[in-house]
Amino acid sequence: MSYYTISHWEADEWTEEMEAIAKDKFGPMIMAVGASSVDFVQTGDKMMCVVTKYKDEATGTEALAKIAEIRSQAASTMPIKMVSDVKGLAFVSM
Repeated sequence: MSYYTISHWEADEWTEEMEAIAKDKFGPMIMAVGASSVDFVQTGDKMMCVVTKYKDEATGTEALAKIAEIRSQAASTMPIKMVSDVKGLAFVSM
């Protein structure tokens, strides 16, 4: 089954530049560490979550150290901070 990580972020401000940085820089970085897909989802005026899918738990677990580095870089590049994160295996996919 697929493995997911979901991180929740809060921004000081929301700009189109941030969206471009997420798309052009951080999305490709996440994909390069083995993700099958990544979605940046705006969940409020200044809030977002990043939903990353891996083909299996082994791939996702192997990527965790690199993802931590990417998250640190994101927090130092943009006016955002990670609020929380969760991870786990999908038990139903449709």
